[in-house]
Amino acid sequence: MQKILDRIESGELCLKELPAKQLPQLCAEIREFLIEHVSKTGGHLSSNLGTVELTVALHRVFSTPEDAIVFDVGHQCYTHKILTGRAGRFDTLRQAGGLSGFPNRGESEHDAFIAGHGNTALSAAIGIAQAKKLKGEKGTVIAVIGDGAFTGGMVYEGMNNIDTLDNLIVILNDNKMSISKNVGSFSRYLTNLRTSSSYHTAKHRTEDLLDKTPVVGKYIKDALSYSKSVLRRTIYNSTFFEEMGFQYLGPLDGHNINELIAAFSSAKQYFTPLFVHVETVKGKGFIPAERNPGAFHGVGAFDTEHLPDPDAAMSDSFSEEMGLAVAAAAKEDSRICAVTAAMKYATGLHHFSKQFRSRFFDVGMAEQHAVTFAAGLAVEGMRPVIALYSTFFQRGYDQFIHDVNLQRADVLFAIDRAGLVPGDGETHQGIYDVAFFSQFEQLPVFAPGNYAEMRFWMAQLLDAASTGPRVIRYPKGTEQPRLAALGCSGRPFDRIGAEEEKAGIALVSYGALTEQALCTAEMLRGQGIAVDLFKVVQINPLPDELTKQLFDYGRIYCVEDAIETGSVGVHLGIALQRGGYLGRYRFRGLPTDPIDHAAVPQLQKMYRLDADSIAEWIKDDEKRG
Repeated sequence: MQKILDRIESGELCLKELPAKQLPQLCAEIREFLIEHVSKTGGHLSSNLGTVELTVALHRVFSTPEDAIVFDVGHQCYTHKILTGRAGRFDTLRQAGGLSGFPNRGESEHDAFIAGHGNTALSAAIGIAQAKKLKGEKGTVIAVIGDGAFTGGMVYEGMNNIDTLDNLIVILNDNKMSISKNVGSFSRYLTNLRTSSSYHTAKHRTEDLLDKTPVVGKYIKDALSYSKSVLRRTIYNSTFFEEMGFQYLGPLDGHNINELIAAFSSAKQYFTPLFVHVETVKGKGFIPAERNPGAFHGVGAFDTEHLPDPDAAMSDSFSEEMGLAVAAAAKEDSRICAVTAAMKYATGLHHFSKQFRSRFFDVGMAEQHAVTFAAGLAVEGMRPVIALYSTFFQRGYDQFIHDVNLQRADVLFAIDRAGLVPGDGETHQGIYDVAFFSQFEQLPVFAPGNYAEMRFWMAQLLDAASTGPRVIRYPKGTEQPRLAALGCSGRPFDRIGAEEEKAGIALVSYGALTEQALCTAEMLRGQGIAVDLFKVVQINPLPDELTKQLFDYGRIYCVEDAIETGSVGVHLGIALQRGGYLGRYRFRGLPTDPIDHAAVPQLQKMYRLDADSIAEWIKDDEKRG
């Protein structure tokens, strides 16, 4: 028998006309589809398995793109993509030229807003809803927000500005952290009552009658409203949401498709912003993901019959090396603290959290707070290490400038996933931090290329003699064998040449891209072109000795996997110019345009940062004279 999902995808069936009794089967087929495809392409699995019924119910009741669904963070949008005509392309998910792992307005008119960072959905939804009002357009705007997003301040800033948007619905996807109490069967009874059409009809008729009753009507209405509010606060413990201007509905069973459809159908009868609290199970329907949702949050391709040990998979990475180094230093220095923003395991700080619980702080999805909080720890004599993904550090840049750097606070920034990042694409590329940090001449920034360098420089930066703001940035994943073989000299840069005597051409690089530069140098030497590689670890401020040594070369090339504007290449060029360098200098980095999703080697080739492209660039430049 042909599957329901296949018939919907082909256009033979319409979701809105599907018999209600077949909806659970459709949800089961979608889960099977997700597991099958994500196991081959990698992606976000747990969050999508947990929101199948929720998304099906939304598309059953509402109609995109007239109705806009805004996801926060966005990685739970897979079912939405399946139901909006993209199931046939799911084998391209997160692959070069394929489907994005996040909503993308350029990909489909059904994607209302790009969302790769958290806390943004409510503000975006308010803007979209307000725009619909201004343009006189129909349609409801639905913001789907995970409970984790409520640890970030932007959600509350948005709540403070909902005004009287009766075309706005906020759905709290509560799959872990309890924001409201478990209010039991009585609450569910009242929820069922409030989702019925008779409830709303009676409510509005009573209000109309009291409005028309002279003298006492207003006072009776106000008294009833106050009594109802007190009762709701007692039963629902929902005063916070209602004080912010929402009508609160819930909690609902996020896996009861009929209950969700009833609630969303009744939502159109409300005349205020509506807050719907939905409880879901992350990883629903796939036992390994239910038992360990964190391990299956973002996954690479995997064999469903032979699942890897998630802890073992995490044990070999730059993140782990960073986390182990901080934990080791904390044994010797009781002032060392560790701070992260909802990324304890991903940043390697779980080692620290187990050993030094009182000095470990996970502030949730709140990078701005994390940076200023770390500054507060520092000014009182503590020595915080704050570990953030490069892409998420962007959100705390103002706090870095004003709260950390201005007062030279003793904070070490561990910038994870620096450089090109596969899979997650344009919202997660770690390509801007070098330009951010290079604006501060006295800010030490280090970019180790292997674990030995990571350990050495972490020890230096955590030493009591190292003070003030300082940065170490490193790539996602494991060290490359070629770079691992180079070991660590303990110097801020190294010259790697085939001969004692210097060549005529110098190639400069740092971090993970040094592997491609190393291959380039070896390739050109094999073709009779002498090239010396300068592997730089201290990328800001650039070592004076580096510039001095480069003056001996007639041609200098610099390559990096960061945006060219404000890059190491720019600052190296300025240093050479100031010193009166008369040779030829060229540099190559990444454009400021968004970098799409693809494997890192594909991205390197795409932007001519692979060994072959760099070698051709140098040879072509030589031909031009």
